[in-house]
Amino acid sequence: MDRNQEGSFGVKAERKKVLFLIAGQLKEGGYRWSDPKSVKPKHVSHLIERWKTEGLSVSTIKNRMAHIRWWTEKVGKASMLPKSNNGANQAISLDIEKRCYVPTESKAKLLDMEKLDKVSDPLVKLSLQLQAAFGMRREEAIKFSPSFADRGEKLVMKASWCKGGRSREIPIRTERQRELLREVHRVAAQGSLIRRDRNYVQQLKSYERQTSLAGLNKNHGLRHMYAQDRYYELTGWKAPVAGGPSSKELSPEQKDKDRAVRLTISNELGHSREQITVQYLGR
Repeated sequence: MDRNQEGSFGVKAERKKVLFLIAGQLKEGGYRWSDPKSVKPKHVSHLIERWKTEGLSVSTIKNRMAHIRWWTEKVGKASMLPKSNNGANQAISLDIEKRCYVPTESKAKLLDMEKLDKVSDPLVKLSLQLQAAFGMRREEAIKFSPSFADRGEKLVMKASWCKGGRSREIPIRTERQRELLREVHRVAAQGSLIRRDRNYVQQLKSYERQTSLAGLNKNHGLRHMYAQDRYYELTGWKAPVAGGPSSKELSPEQKDKDRAVRLTISNELGHSREQITVQYLGR
């Protein structure tokens, strides 16, 4: 990890946590080695079987596998693993089920303006408003620099702000969004929404403290609301998880539109797959 610093702060922190967990679990399993290049299929098989026995969700196991794949790639053993998590090769069979993405209820939430007024840090307050207005992740909304991002009709999100280092563009569509950006320009000027005497981690702690005190929890729901609002705006009907028609109820023409809109929303959220929008919109 010291030699390979790609990814956002959140990704690197999660990678470190998972790799240390893996090292401890392999030690508990009786495996010993002095070099990370010594990773073998038997190590991965042991971990997967342990996680299944512990009853971990498919999503958790696949997230951990992503860090194992990163590890094997960095030590030149990427070919040791099959390309898919439910696939097999001569070295190992992973046999991890496909994820079930379809949510049973909407996680979307509106930004509570009364609670927002309780936030004393103006930078945290603006970060929360950016999350609601543009569907940004928390880290993106904290690192956001308007002088870089604002290109008139769109925001260009810098790769170093974004999960997985994937830059993207978000359209500026409404006067309310433009008003918010004017305020962000005024407060941040040429900088970001991190106070000048702080680094990102310190500003993140301020965000967490202030949102907790104000009762503004589960703010990822703001991103879900953005996705559902965009879906309604682009299709003319509500998302399935918000009470709209399911895919079975759509006409062939509507299904084509549904897929195109989901791809648009996926790109605006910073994902590369249409499938991921099921988490936000249902199916």
